[in-house]
Formats: sequence, structure tokens, C-alpha cells
Amino acid sequence: MSRLKPEKLSVEFRKGVTATEPIILRRYTLTHSDITANLFLTIGLIYAYDKVNAMRDEVLGEWMKAQDGYLFYVYLYVDGQYGPEVATTRNYIFRRELPLALEAIRYGDKDFFTAHPELNDVPIIVYFSSTDSQYNKIENWGTFSNYDIISSNANQSSSLIGSLPL
Repeated sequence: MSRLKPEKLSVEFRKGVTATEPIILRRYTLTHSDITANLFLTIGLIYAYDKVNAMRDEVLGEWMKAQDGYLFYVYLYVDGQYGPEVATTRNYIFRRELPLALEAIRYGDKDFFTAHPELNDVPIIVYFSSTDSQYNKIENWGTFSNYDIISSNANQSSSLIGSLPL
């Protein structure tokens, strides 16, 4: 079941990036509005730090070349600036909302995935960045085929989540 409401997603392509190219150096910055619940996906050659707010609750992603193909890395800033109690809450929220964020990236860049269908099946590696070892994790969150809201096979992916050794 999809959580993404496509009408709530805005997509911006920045200089050097088209709807289908490039793969390497293609970077995603996903932000949101707490007031409207709108999502804003910026796709460029560099992250859109101009879109990042003081809460640092953005989702950053990029394609990386691997030996046998590609990997998609996601970076989440768990610690925040407010202390350990807030890290617990931020970790919980990131985990709860990450499927929606991955659906937004997959849907927002659907022409790219159509042009490069092999990328639907590469691992999504998520870095939960924290100074607290309890939250500083690297995890496999499945593949983009699990977050394709257009596909009739789209489903919730919580069963695909697994930890990787650090």
C-alpha cells in the first residue's frame, strides 16, 4: 500500500541533470513542509543545501558505482542539535517516514527509472548518522522496486529492512 500522495510532491531538476541522465553524480535532496505536508524533491549534481532547514530532517541520496553495478546510498542526520532525547525521537520519525521518502524519490524520478530499469533492483543502503552508537547504523532497505507506487506489486517494505554490519 502506497503512502505517497503524488499531488503533494514537487520535483525540481537542477543544472546538469535531466529527467534521465546522469546516473553517477545524480543527487537527491528531499525536504518537506510540516504545515502543508508537501514534499520537495530536488535532483542535481550536488545536494540542495539551500533547501535544508535548521532541523536537518532532510533525506539525502545518491547513486554510487559498485563492482557489479550500482548502489543507492541514503544519508539521514539523526543526532540533531538538541540532545540524546531528541535523537530517540528523530530516529523513530526517520524510520517511520523513510518508506514515504523512498516512494517520493522513486515516483518523482520515474522517467529516470524507466530509462534505467536495472536501477529498480539495486540495494538501498541507509546511513543513520549519529554520535550515539545506538542510532549510528547502516541498513539495507530493499530496492526501489519495493517503493514503486505505480507498480501493482508495490507494498510496504518493512519486512525487507535488515541491518548490515558496520
